[in-house]
Amino acid sequence: SRTPPKWSFDQRTPGPPSKHHPQSQCRPLETTCYCRSSRGVRRLCIVGLLLFFASPCSGLSTVRRSRSTALFFSTKGETASKPQPQPIDPNFWPDKFPAKSHCSKCGLCETTYVTHVSDACAFLGEGMKRNIDGLEETVHGRKRNLDDMVWEGAGAEVAEEARFGVMHRPMVLGTGKRVEGAQWTGVITGIAVSMLEAGTVDAVVCIASKGDGDGNNGEWSDPEPILARTVDQVLRGRGVKPALAPSLRVLDELKNSSDIKKLLFCGVGCAVQAFRAIQHELNLEEVYVLGTNCADNSPTPEDAREFLRRSIPDVESNKILGYEFMQDFRVHVKYDDGSGSSSPSYERKPYFCLPGDVAEFAIADSCLACFDYTNSLADVVVGYMAAPLDSNNSNMDQSYQTITVRNSRGEKMIQSALDAERLELGPDATGKGAHEKIAMATVSSDNLVQQMVGGEMKEQGMPRFLGEIMASVMTAVGPKGVSFARYSLDYHLLRNYLHCLDVWGEERANKMVPQYSADIVKKYLETNEPFRILVESIKSKR
Repeated sequence: SRTPPKWSFDQRTPGPPSKHHPQSQCRPLETTCYCRSSRGVRRLCIVGLLLFFASPCSGLSTVRRSRSTALFFSTKGETASKPQPQPIDPNFWPDKFPAKSHCSKCGLCETTYVTHVSDACAFLGEGMKRNIDGLEETVHGRKRNLDDMVWEGAGAEVAEEARFGVMHRPMVLGTGKRVEGAQWTGVITGIAVSMLEAGTVDAVVCIASKGDGDGNNGEWSDPEPILARTVDQVLRGRGVKPALAPSLRVLDELKNSSDIKKLLFCGVGCAVQAFRAIQHELNLEEVYVLGTNCADNSPTPEDAREFLRRSIPDVESNKILGYEFMQDFRVHVKYDDGSGSSSPSYERKPYFCLPGDVAEFAIADSCLACFDYTNSLADVVVGYMAAPLDSNNSNMDQSYQTITVRNSRGEKMIQSALDAERLELGPDATGKGAHEKIAMATVSSDNLVQQMVGGEMKEQGMPRFLGEIMASVMTAVGPKGVSFARYSLDYHLLRNYLHCLDVWGEERANKMVPQYSADIVKKYLETNEPFRILVESIKSKR
């Protein structure tokens, strides 16, 4: 009888538990094989000679072995090298990226963490359902209350968790202080700077503008992720970037920075979801996440500038400092008029006057498949849709924004900014009015939706004077404050559900929608005939 070969396997030290990563995994195989008989030795010699003479590069001093042969006949202690994950070249976006045209360019696949994409990407598989429903309790200590959804204006006065996510306190209004050059008042920048100055964090991941960093000459729309270690570097992140931004591209730089143990990550919903999914891999002691509300970014900076060129032709693109779709049903464009004034100028154009076909190129496909407008997994979220808009002074840099605190880490972030006098809090965010009918009317008239169902596409917007009348009437009679935010959220969610239904079909669309979104879709299907007709029309195409 022969003694069986002995095999040894080295076990990986258990890491932190995760639903995606089991406690114990095998390292690259370290194998030692012993054959303890003369017959075994002869067989090894024969096989070795055969391999020698079969090799096209055989010689007296070298034998080229295949990778599998080298592994099997390795000497004791020799370890097969494990290839490093290869980041995907951003120049091949989106075709070479796993989510293809629906890739939001979050930056994960441009790092060695690309191996986690199937468990982290918001647009693969169950996507946002997996991330939001699966990680919300892990991140915040509990899930959102899905039973307090507001309908028909009842209870519309304050923001509810079902739509807006977990809240550690009621949504509150606020303004930033001592942040010059901010697009708004500097709430996000103020929080980030205060945490860095206080030593609460060692670095801040944020999106800067390319170029010299002053945001002028059109650079405001060119996003560049940075790992900021100084206040001046954080200040480069002022202003909203209207194009997809690869926030996670700095992960390898972060991994190689042994001096960074406490981090503040700033990002939009899809990037925050991916970051939360791999956060346990980063060897950090403390992590804080500062998020923004987000909807309908452009695929590239060039697309954002083209949108402005066609929509706001009266303002030179190199003078523009930022723009937003505001609560008065107008696009507000902030720009430098060249007069030398310290205050920027504004152009305000009604939504209804915009060219009907700009959405086709100006909105990224990933944004049409997004169900995380409210950035569910951030510790603190800053936005503006639920804030009041002063009809006498609607300038962004003098207007309230909303602040949602989701957990105790978020409270610490807010307190840091208050202590540094970089943040001023106002009253709780409130609202009034029903939002359902206007949300559904906007969905039905949306050019992208009409394209899905084969309806009439409007290439031109309304004449300016009619658009101004429409915007003024809608502002006067439409939902206000938090209710306006409900309108915006429901409109985007319903439109995006129709997009997913159109692109992937009902089975996948239903699998990727988080529960709160599924509840909203279900409510409209039960109560709104026009929405049912749109859904059935799209389903009939398949």
